[in-house]
Amino acid sequence: MARTYKILHRRWRAKRPLYWGMVPELFLTVALLVLFGLEQPDLFRTLFWSIGHDLQLNSSPNILLYAYANHRPLPTVPFVWSQTLTNFNVAISVISLFVLLAKMIMVIMKVYYPIFGLFVSTSLTALYAVSVYGQMGPDYADPRYPSPIAWYIRYSCDIAAKYNVGSKCAMAKGSFAVTVVFMTLYLFNTAMAAWAMWPNPELDLPDDDDDDDHVRSKERDVEMQPPTTPRVPFTPRTQAFHTLDRKLPLRGYS
Repeated sequence: MARTYKILHRRWRAKRPLYWGMVPELFLTVALLVLFGLEQPDLFRTLFWSIGHDLQLNSSPNILLYAYANHRPLPTVPFVWSQTLTNFNVAISVISLFVLLAKMIMVIMKVYYPIFGLFVSTSLTALYAVSVYGQMGPDYADPRYPSPIAWYIRYSCDIAAKYNVGSKCAMAKGSFAVTVVFMTLYLFNTAMAAWAMWPNPELDLPDDDDDDDHVRSKERDVEMQPPTTPRVPFTPRTQAFHTLDRKLPLRGYS
């Protein structure tokens, strides 16, 4: 058989990880939808920003007010404390749910090829990497209190016990942990898709399903072709004639 590298119609080298990997993906997607939905629009973002400043661990949320009051250029709000990060997290969780549903349908229809998996997994891995970076910091808006990593990720929640934000701090840590696990899962899916896309003699051979489809199509074409030899019409009178013809006594001696 001729070996030709196929970009689109390629087989997965291992299908079980593809099938079973959608189970934790579903649970992680639902968890992120709930967590990021509860955090929107500002469940604890500004509060943690203010607590961190009180603990001298990051800048103050009043930097914009100070800039307005002193007629100074507006400073850039750190990504970890911005509304953009909150909206971004909600958006990627919704996108993940849509991608999961579409992938389930494509797997059932057997059209989820590795090239699609490589594109989807790489894109979502990059999106969740941005989310992980945003949730963990950094904050260098105030030179006096530089923060390479957000305090609620770097330290225990006990450091802010006097502010009674233990449950919110645990939620923030949980959101970060689930995001890291989700990014790792998509990174694994990316590796599986890249492995399937790598040239391989076995994968470059024609699929059995393709051969079967080719045979079926040839049989269908043959069936649709008109008969090459004309057929004699068959009637009850024709049957009777053949019967009498075989019973003639002298037919065999002529």
